[in-house]
Amino acid sequence: MSDVTSETENGLDTETAHGWLSNQDLQSTRARVPIVYVDAVPVRVNSLGQVTEIGMLLRQAADGTLSRMVVSGRVLFGELLREALVRHCEKDLGELALPRVPPNPSPFTIVEYFPDPDRSGFYDPRHHAVSMAYVVPIEGDCEPTQEALDMAWYSPEEAVSTGVIAEMTGGHDRLIRLALAHVGRLP
Repeated sequence: MSDVTSETENGLDTETAHGWLSNQDLQSTRARVPIVYVDAVPVRVNSLGQVTEIGMLLRQAADGTLSRMVVSGRVLFGELLREALVRHCEKDLGELALPRVPPNPSPFTIVEYFPDPDRSGFYDPRHHAVSMAYVVPIEGDCEPTQEALDMAWYSPEEAVSTGVIAEMTGGHDRLIRLALAHVGRLP
């Protein structure tokens, strides 16, 4: 897809084809409106479709801490949620991750991240974001990419253990528990 710039009614140039905002426009938008995100909880499933492992990245969180977290990212203008899920899974877990996103995915929950950590329990110091959260089976090999330092797989029991929870910030520990409850695997 090529970059297309179109003129709006007020004479401002707006990039519409690729869906990205400039850093300045993104900061301005973040200060005024919620941003749409997707969260993907990577899982391994057995032959019966039961979740056996939960994958978490180790990366620098928005608050500057090193944290265990799920795959997460913005939805681009004109992008289907399914496309955003696949793009972020491949970007963070590698092209050989083989995420199995259904043709018409439904979120297991919707999370609101706020700059105030006490507002919802989900925290992002940059902005107010509304994120649809999905459980995404991963069939391939994962190699963390982009800003991720590591990718680890945990059993459901390990994923909610005090040691692993201590490595999570921003409410991702709650998101993992919600995902495990959704698939009937919360210990």
